Amino acid sequence: MKTKPMKKKNNTTCIKDVLKSCGLAVAVSALLFSCNTVEKAPELSVEVANQLDFKRTEVVAIPVSELSVFDGTDKKHLRLRKDGEEANIRTQWIDYNQDGIADEWLFQADVPASGTAKYTAVVDSVNPEPESDVIAYSRFVPERTDDYTWENDKVAFRVYGPTGQREALAGVAGSTLSSGVDIWLKRTDKSVIDKWYGEHVKTPGYYHIDHGEGYDPYHVGDSRGTGGTGIWENDSLYVSENYVSYNTIAAGPLRTVFELKYEPWSDYGVEETKKVTLDLGSNFSKFDISLYATKDIPNYAVGITLHKNEGEHKINTEEGWFRYWETIDSTKVGEGIVMAPTIIDSAFARQSEVPDQSNLIVLTKPGDEATFYAGFAWEKSGQVSSVEEWDAMLKRQAEVIAAPLVVSVKSGAN
Repeated sequence: MKTKPMKKKNNTTCIKDVLKSCGLAVAVSALLFSCNTVEKAPELSVEVANQLDFKRTEVVAIPVSELSVFDGTDKKHLRLRKDGEEANIRTQWIDYNQDGIADEWLFQADVPASGTAKYTAVVDSVNPEPESDVIAYSRFVPERTDDYTWENDKVAFRVYGPTGQREALAGVAGSTLSSGVDIWLKRTDKSVIDKWYGEHVKTPGYYHIDHGEGYDPYHVGDSRGTGGTGIWENDSLYVSENYVSYNTIAAGPLRTVFELKYEPWSDYGVEETKKVTLDLGSNFSKFDISLYATKDIPNYAVGITLHKNEGEHKINTEEGWFRYWETIDSTKVGEGIVMAPTIIDSAFARQSEVPDQSNLIVLTKPGDEATFYAGFAWEKSGQVSSVEEWDAMLKRQAEVIAAPLVVSVKSGAN
């Protein structure tokens, strides 16, 4: 048998084969190199530190200036996750000066006692934040004259406006002339403002009856309610009338912020602006007060009504908290004021035979600004069951004011 002679490859063919093989390797290497050098999506590590010896769940803020790693990214696509968990958590952008540009990014942090909690901010346009009807919320209420009302999952408050004042002076039933602060007793963590006012339109007085979520049995009248203000002089408390204008800065859902302005009042011509902040999870509204007067005021007073003087009060100027514990419709309610001890001048319980003139009064040192917290807890809500528990809550609030959670950020994941 004849065999077919082998065809001899020339050098040119061999070189081409080698180059072809080398080219494939080079291409693969280039692809691998390219994959390894693709720019990673930006991330931000967020750490929240708690120096107190109890667990805290509070709304905290990241200044927008700390989010520069996400410049060029639509902020609606930013998400925050607690390290070790896959689910996004709720956040809120807030624009305090209302110039159309967000100033802070808020979230509710859960931080262990004397410890830290870590979170990571990422870009995620696919997975939304969770929705919830457990919110902080506020709004003007034209359907009930012109109340302004605010709430969260723990508490609810309201104040009264200029139309209500005019109607009260004209003798219209149900209207209120007062700069005191009303409280609504809640026993649900859901929002109730819209529902209760909506039902009130159909059945006047609806929210004065407990239908299973709580009600408003609290009497304010001309008293200070819980957190109303004034000037104490010559054994008398001088107070403003109803607010004359409002400005909603943030309706929620984690933090609601609004401002109330008052017409000049007292012989001192006091022009007063109250910026009120209520965070999800807190029993206390924060009041930031700005004052202008035509002459120096002797003090700035903050009060809690003592109603008919049948409850128990406690004054703790050293730690900066003041409380009243009383019975309303057979259940207990604790009301309180908390402020930094450095601004306190004195405090006392003023009892009077005149209706609505008995108040626990805290006097601050005179100045152009003042900050205090006012809040309450209702026994039926399950938040407190004794005066000792209410005192402990007030004491903790004072400690929280003195030692806020510390938020730090850095680029990259934890």
